[in-house]
Amino acid sequence: MDKNKANIIWFKDLGIEDVPIVGGKNAALGEMFANLTQLGINVPNGFAITAQAYNNFLDKAGIRVGMEKILKDLDTGNMRALQKAGKQTRKLILKSNLPKELEYEIAAAYKELGKQFGTEEPDVAVRSSATAEDLPDASFAGQQETYLNIVGVKDLLYAVKECIASLFTDRAISYRKDKGFSSTGVALSVGVQKMARADKGISGVAFSIDTETGFDKVVVIDASYGLGEMIVQGKVTPDEFVVFKPTLAEGKRAIIARDIGVKDVKMIYGRRGTEIVKTSPAEQAVLCLTDDEILKLADWVVKIEKYFSDKKGHYQPMDTEWAKDGVSGELFIVQARPETVQAMRDKTLYIEYRLKEKGKVLTTGTAVGAKISTGKVRVIRDAKNIGRFQKGEVLVTEITDPDWEPIMKIASAIVTDKGGRTSHAAIVSRELGITCIVGAVNATKVLRDGMEVTVDSSGPVGSVYEGNLPFEKIEHRLDKIPETKTKIMVNIGSPDEAFEKWQLPVKGVGLGRLEFIITEHIKIHPNALIDYEKLKADSGNAEKQKIVQEIDKLTVGYTNKTDFYVSELAEGVAKIAAAFYPHEVIIRFSDFKTNEYRTLVGGALYEPVEENPMIGWRGASRYYDLKFKEAFGLECRALKKVREEIGLKNVSTLIPFCRTPEEGKQVLEAMKINGLERGQNDLKVYIMCEIPSNILLADEFLEICDGMSIGSNDLTQLTLGLDRDSGIVAKIANERNPAVKKLIAEIIKKCKEKNKYIGICGQAPSDFPDYAEFLVEQGIESISLNPDTIIKTLELVAEKEKQLGK
Repeated sequence: MDKNKANIIWFKDLGIEDVPIVGGKNAALGEMFANLTQLGINVPNGFAITAQAYNNFLDKAGIRVGMEKILKDLDTGNMRALQKAGKQTRKLILKSNLPKELEYEIAAAYKELGKQFGTEEPDVAVRSSATAEDLPDASFAGQQETYLNIVGVKDLLYAVKECIASLFTDRAISYRKDKGFSSTGVALSVGVQKMARADKGISGVAFSIDTETGFDKVVVIDASYGLGEMIVQGKVTPDEFVVFKPTLAEGKRAIIARDIGVKDVKMIYGRRGTEIVKTSPAEQAVLCLTDDEILKLADWVVKIEKYFSDKKGHYQPMDTEWAKDGVSGELFIVQARPETVQAMRDKTLYIEYRLKEKGKVLTTGTAVGAKISTGKVRVIRDAKNIGRFQKGEVLVTEITDPDWEPIMKIASAIVTDKGGRTSHAAIVSRELGITCIVGAVNATKVLRDGMEVTVDSSGPVGSVYEGNLPFEKIEHRLDKIPETKTKIMVNIGSPDEAFEKWQLPVKGVGLGRLEFIITEHIKIHPNALIDYEKLKADSGNAEKQKIVQEIDKLTVGYTNKTDFYVSELAEGVAKIAAAFYPHEVIIRFSDFKTNEYRTLVGGALYEPVEENPMIGWRGASRYYDLKFKEAFGLECRALKKVREEIGLKNVSTLIPFCRTPEEGKQVLEAMKINGLERGQNDLKVYIMCEIPSNILLADEFLEICDGMSIGSNDLTQLTLGLDRDSGIVAKIANERNPAVKKLIAEIIKKCKEKNKYIGICGQAPSDFPDYAEFLVEQGIESISLNPDTIIKTLELVAEKEKQLGK
């Protein structure tokens, strides 16, 4: 068969080299069907109507010249002219007839597909596949239409013409012009593929890279009920799952995040086309994929990525669409294309955006793009009004779809009420390099036309601030950063922050805190979860019933409430550990003081009121106490899950505020009872050096642990008798006091003598550059810093080591 002359080519006969003939989408489908189904990846069969057939149609129908005339010298920045030209071109196509011989070939192939599935009229998806699609610098994703659940030859033939016409939607014409393609210089192929009945099941997208941060060791899966358009259109916030590739390859159950979305609607097939219906409360309350399904999809995506990377001769992250057939229960990959935004990014360039001052927060949502922009608000609720939009304004709307793209490219920022990280607004904003916040819920209500705002998506939570706030953009060349003998590590609190900072040139995490995970993600006192059934049984106590209601609201989908605590902790820690894998990640057990624990749901029932909680019931003293021992067990279970089930053995543990060696031994025993034993499976246990007794009894402490991590804040307070929260005495001295430095020099010397780990995770070297120099002089093994001070301190340490001849 001469493919260049064929009108119809089956998937089994197509490969990635056939992009000029059948477009990127169909070529990838053919490549997968021919080569990856044998690896156990389900790909629905089908055939492609070629670009040759498309060109024959235009020529035999005699419409090519007319189309070129309509589109000649079109100014795509003129919304009215663009809309008029697009409408005229599409009308010209739809009123023309396909060549008879092409109609016969399509009908014959359709019937043959039906025979394979035991039906005369199979339900099919009809997908557009442009010949310029999925190029390295132009994805064309979402530019043309897909038509689902097409049944019968008549409807199929019309759907084929609709696909061809969608090559000339307003957004497609505009996009081609921006990318330097002529108006009619791109041909279209149409894929006809057996439907996976996601209308009765589940669908979504899966990336082999984190599209937000470029972190390439994960598969990110978004899932929602019904057809996938709801996710892409941003009409639902999907469930999101993150799987860690390196330990998945080892056979571990490597799911490091499960986030439940607002899946309140789904798209199904109605009597005429599709319709949107509400999901049931039961559907909304649970994750829509099982762990086994998540792991299977992740495994498929990794195999797809490897296959296409090998095929292209370079690393190629992939963007896939998948569906779960609600009738058969089977999973399918229905599309795959190269991911282009992160793949094209310069990996040696690390850019930080920082606000120089904060203002009033007007709304928040999910951050996209890691940037900051300013501009005047323009609220547009309907695509028909996009002609009102002016270049440089902040587009505020409920959702976007491809019809909005002509104005999205001229926006300074985009803020939507709905949608997740794989919604249309998020995908296009990344590609265009525009600051974006999705899922802001109330943006169209609180933001008004003409308001000057600052849109900040530089952190995990995107914020819209009132006013035009000053900010800075800092660029670092990672290939110019010097190597140091002193190990530079990073302090991390938020798991989402870890994904943002994975590119930092560090050798792991010197301090990973559980407190942020507990306050921001769990929000409940662990003892209230342990006592849930007891609290629920005390029906006459209004305070306890209020706590039960709060717990029920926060732990949707969990029958056993302590499992919620363990899962949330484990996933938070796993994200931090995965981001810096295989380097060591030191996780400190919870170090809340009693006044901080009291702020959690149910906390007042379990926490005493202390006059000075800073030196009260905190850290190690809680872990073996009968009043908290079981709660500490939940932390141990979480870390055991991270290390053994997920496979992140780079996690080490850190015991805070351990007053005596005897107390340390009691903590080690409590850990062992809960499955964490020092030395077993290479588990390291460190002790925080933040009390003078840790240094005075260093020999005894170092016998029971693998080393120490200096907490300079608390050590300063307890050495000098200062209260860091006191505005009166806090100014008297700080970590640079000679007494504090003498103690630190002593513990560094002791640890080095015993060949034990010694690092610092306290604030001092982040705040005072000369302190880092002092630590290098003393020969400290590692310095762990706040993320924003890493690069400048690295350079300083390298210079100091050079001076010392290290």
